[in-house]
Amino acid sequence: MRPLPALLALLALSACAPEVRRAGPPVTEPRIEALAATPPLPWRPRATTALGPAPLEPRPAGPTPEEALIMRDGARLPLRLWRPGGAPRFLVLALHGLGDHGGNYLAEGGELLSAGGALVYAYDQRGFGWAPHRGVWPGAEALRDDALEAARLLRARHPGLPLFLMGESLGGAIAILAGTAAEPPEAAGYLISAPAVWGRALMPGVLRGGLAAISHTVPRVAVPAGAGGIAASDNRVALERFGADPLTLREIRVDLMHGAVGLMDDALAALPACCRNPGGPAPTLFLTGAKDSVIPADIQRRAFRQAGVARLALYEDGWHLLLRDGIRARVAADMLAFMANPAAPLTAEAAGREWLAAGAR
Repeated sequence: MRPLPALLALLALSACAPEVRRAGPPVTEPRIEALAATPPLPWRPRATTALGPAPLEPRPAGPTPEEALIMRDGARLPLRLWRPGGAPRFLVLALHGLGDHGGNYLAEGGELLSAGGALVYAYDQRGFGWAPHRGVWPGAEALRDDALEAARLLRARHPGLPLFLMGESLGGAIAILAGTAAEPPEAAGYLISAPAVWGRALMPGVLRGGLAAISHTVPRVAVPAGAGGIAASDNRVALERFGADPLTLREIRVDLMHGAVGLMDDALAALPACCRNPGGPAPTLFLTGAKDSVIPADIQRRAFRQAGVARLALYEDGWHLLLRDGIRARVAADMLAFMANPAAPLTAEAAGREWLAAGAR
């Protein structure tokens, strides 16, 4: 092959590689810092009309961030807070899912948990919401390390409160990685809802091959987040809010999805060891909806069975977004009961045991 054509071919291949915006080198000490001003919203086309003023742009769901987590590389991750009416009983660090942000994730569930005494924090993870490099994959290691640092900072701020890590979907996978890290957080327990564990080992070969092909040919092409007509919840208001929120990702780049699948691979492999704190095993409750089609319920069941998951709360009328579904009050009540006494069994766990056993037949 001639040198010039060979060089051009290599450049073309490198241009088609999936993009990853990893964390940068350490430049500062991690901390929680007040936000001087709300960050600007991402640009999006505005509706115009000749008959009057344009309609107001929708605002991001949830409370406005008053603070931000400052990571070692200087990344600023907006931090939202739901405060209980009285003295808090529990400290919750909540991790949102793919395409979401901290405010939208807990637009319904945040108040339900805080009403039960939980002091709830949720930040926008790298690549999402108001965090840096929105829409670009940051790497599983960066997402895990941010969760570990956030847990450390919040425990230092609230030393007398038991800390619970809570994650939904992709956030659940990140919680699994944090709970199996070499230095896991000092957590009183884990609440992992509909975790993203649909790794390649559980995918059909056609799906694995197709993802690999498009990830290295058209990695920056974006596809609709709701492709395939899959419903994530029975809460129509929440689904419409997701579509209108200026901080959610309504289109997902192929290379971002490629990175998310890699994270699911890691979470699936780590699942048997989940979850720990520095003193040993930590109480862990998995929650799933039997109607989930985003991370299909049958896929979750296979993953849970292979990993030997001990505690699973199953909701027959639950979908993927359990804290936004019509059953969210029951789910939040179970979460609060777990936090109050992690050793006590929940009614939904009996259904979970039957469901797992049925999958073995």
